[in-house]
Amino acid sequence: MRYALIVSLIGLACSSPAAAPADAPSSQPGGAQAPPPAAAPEGLAVATFAGGCFWCMEAPFDKTPGVVSTTSGYTDGHKKDPKYKEVGAGKTGHTEGIRVVFDPEKVTYAQLLDIFWHNIDPAQAGGQFCDRGPMYRTGIYFHDAAQKKAAEDTKAKVAAKLGVTVVTDIKAATVFYPAEDYHQDFYKKNPGHYQRYRTGCGRDRRLKEIWGASAGH
Repeated sequence: MRYALIVSLIGLACSSPAAAPADAPSSQPGGAQAPPPAAAPEGLAVATFAGGCFWCMEAPFDKTPGVVSTTSGYTDGHKKDPKYKEVGAGKTGHTEGIRVVFDPEKVTYAQLLDIFWHNIDPAQAGGQFCDRGPMYRTGIYFHDAAQKKAAEDTKAKVAAKLGVTVVTDIKAATVFYPAEDYHQDFYKKNPGHYQRYRTGCGRDRRLKEIWGASAGH
């Protein structure tokens, strides 16, 4: 609660209106939302995760050899072509997510799952860290039976290792809507704002409490 209050006061919450200019560009001319991304090119694969603030989930995957791209966006909701203010207001059913395109010859899905788990609080319901609400719920959205089994297996292992009830959803992947351009690579475009948000939210502190030296960052 203390961290939520700090972040609220200084306007640093992930995807808050203060983080984006009023005339921030949309993904397409005329204010239209970009269409869902196409399937991965031949030889590549896709993984979809939700780990709270999508700003914080890009970097851990971007620095992983074998990851081709990451895209922040919205998924697991009912509203077509959602905008971030709608998602943030809880009107769409969507959660903030990340789409990872990767080369399975260089990095396995199991390795991506390991990165995912070490960058979230798997026992925290109703959001992540200082970001509260269903739009910040955690989830693994599988694209085939093998991904589903791997996700379920690792969820059980995480629960056993930490001695907690893991609340992360495991569901079939549905339509993924890329977020507005100013959210993409936010940690690169706005490093100062990003780091103040991340510190104020208590994300790294909590991850270290859960995972120790293996905590993500």
